[in-house]
Amino acid sequence: MSTTKKLRLGPLPKTESIKLTFVCPASLKVDLDRYASLHTQMYGEAVDAMTLIPHMLEAFIGRDRGFRSQSQVQQKRAARDSTSP
Repeated sequence: MSTTKKLRLGPLPKTESIKLTFVCPASLKVDLDRYASLHTQMYGEAVDAMTLIPHMLEAFIGRDRGFRSQSQVQQKRAARDSTSP
């Protein structure tokens, strides 16, 4: 199977990790495994779903405008509170 479109999740960076455990529906696990297979084909580096999940979540959070705007409000408050007498 040849695909010309790029996957939204590009090559994976090397990062420090913390282990988490979660439960997901079987159908999501099937999709994650399929995505991992496509990612491996596209980028030539074998990865599994567990390796991809943190990067997918990071990408999702990074693109969430509501989360970013709330984070900016909290950062401004923290900066203001730290400079107040």
